[in-house]
Amino acid sequence: MPATLFEKLWRQHRIADLGDGVALIAIDRVMLHERTGGVALDSLSKSGRTVLAPGQAFAVMDHIVDTLPGRSDATKMPTGMAFITGTRAAAHAAGIGLFDLDDPRQGICHVISPEQGIVLPGVTLVCPDSHTGTQGAFGALAWGIGSSEAEHALATGTLRVRKPRTMRITVRGRLAAAVGAKDLALHIIAQVGSAGAQGHAVEFAGDGVAALDIEQRQTLCNMATEMSAFCAIIAPDDVSISALEGTPLAPTGAQWDQAVAAWRTLASDRDAAFDRDIAIDADEVAPMISWGTSPQQSIPVTGTVPRGEAETEANHRRALAYMGLEAGEALAGLRIDAAFIGSCTNSRLSDLRRAAAVVQGRRVAEGIRAICVPGSGAVKRAAEAEGIADTLIAAGFEWREPGCSMCFFAGGESFGLRERVVSTTNRNFESRQGPETRTHIASPELVAASAIAGRIVDPREA
Repeated sequence: MPATLFEKLWRQHRIADLGDGVALIAIDRVMLHERTGGVALDSLSKSGRTVLAPGQAFAVMDHIVDTLPGRSDATKMPTGMAFITGTRAAAHAAGIGLFDLDDPRQGICHVISPEQGIVLPGVTLVCPDSHTGTQGAFGALAWGIGSSEAEHALATGTLRVRKPRTMRITVRGRLAAAVGAKDLALHIIAQVGSAGAQGHAVEFAGDGVAALDIEQRQTLCNMATEMSAFCAIIAPDDVSISALEGTPLAPTGAQWDQAVAAWRTLASDRDAAFDRDIAIDADEVAPMISWGTSPQQSIPVTGTVPRGEAETEANHRRALAYMGLEAGEALAGLRIDAAFIGSCTNSRLSDLRRAAAVVQGRRVAEGIRAICVPGSGAVKRAAEAEGIADTLIAAGFEWREPGCSMCFFAGGESFGLRERVVSTTNRNFESRQGPETRTHIASPELVAASAIAGRIVDPREA
């Protein structure tokens, strides 16, 4: 019987059917971060249990850590240092891999995992972070969990999981120039809705997806969280496989050849049936930006804020009031206070490269605070070697150390009260980036162009 890629991976990892749609699933990789990882490891230890497979578990310092130059264990978040030092001690005691602050490999968990070859096609990977599905771009079954589930996965190498339904989103045709995966993701979320993929494993397919480079594919899978998907996945191909070749933890020699042969079989069968099937025409996607307090409240940058519909009128009015906007108002031309480039969505080398191309030889508008936070130490070093960092610094951007930074202010640093920020992050929820901060999420190109103009602009006209 024809099967989807998700179904194939589910069957490969199913240990037992527990009934009522729930199965016991084998977990190949567990990633932790300092915000919850130390707590999970400490709880595990106090219960008298140990990590079943320390070689398959990794801890990262990314959520709470400062990203200012010269950082240390100290952080602006109250009790933040305790999370960092606690996770460090617990990771050492458990014998799991640790990407610490002084480790040149340190960075955001979803950025460094493929850099190190932790994620591989066909594996199951979990992390107590909602955007773990990012790593489905490599053909892995990756999803976010809670810290208690992390503790269970560490101890047993398994998790009880309710089987999601399947959804295929086929992107037909290629995106236009100056339109990228972030625009595509916001376009899809605006169509499907923030709850549109709830309870579904989403497979992205079609020639429009095949044409994306591996970093754009990660952006696309990352944003599937914002339509409530259980996970997102893209069948592995030459693009994803070549991105993993030579990474420190990837197979080598004959084992690499065997692995690649197996990975090339990981695809949905031609006649596989999905519970939902959605088609998107790439030529209908324009540079996008959010206007409200949910990613689904996004429009083309050339558009105007829509009027509410009867069934969502209350939420619509609340979003308008929070964002200081009115229905029918154009976003283009709206003055901003700050610009942020970073996060697990858009902090990879190609993201920074595209932003630098926009600001090359120009200056950030007076009074605008512009910040760029690379996703990892490897991204930072590559950007510095390539001159990207110099370009952004010359334009007036702050150049930071790797981490989640002001994607949300878990680290204690934030934008100001009701400041309007254009941001490459994945969420524009109320007070996500600071007290009553008004966040507009968009692509690196649009954020960079808006930083230069001091107002929201169409990157095609910058």
